[in-house]
Amino acid sequence: MKVNSIQRIAALFVALAMTVPAFAKPFTQTINLTQGAKIGKASLQAGEYRLSIDGNKASVQKGKNTVAESEGRWEDRDQKSQYTAILLGPDGQVREVRFAGQKRVFVFSE
Repeated sequence: MKVNSIQRIAALFVALAMTVPAFAKPFTQTINLTQGAKIGKASLQAGEYRLSIDGNKASVQKGKNTVAESEGRWEDRDQKSQYTAILLGPDGQVREVRFAGQKRVFVFSE
């Protein structure tokens, strides 16, 4: 093999490695709301929900029904969160969700 061929193969592997996260499974977590909250345009009552984050899209399920959807982004923090926590704004809007043992948090756009 020529050096050019080896470089092309290496570049192909790098490109493939970068696309693998795009096919990753959505991140899912059970969350408990201790009070009413808003995600996107939906108002949620206190209770247990399933949060699913796929890229920048978050959806919330109650049982088999999707009850809320919103956009957001992942951000890194300096320290790992000790517990899963939901941060609400003064209007009851969910601002971010922190996950136990992780440095990254999901920040909602709305």
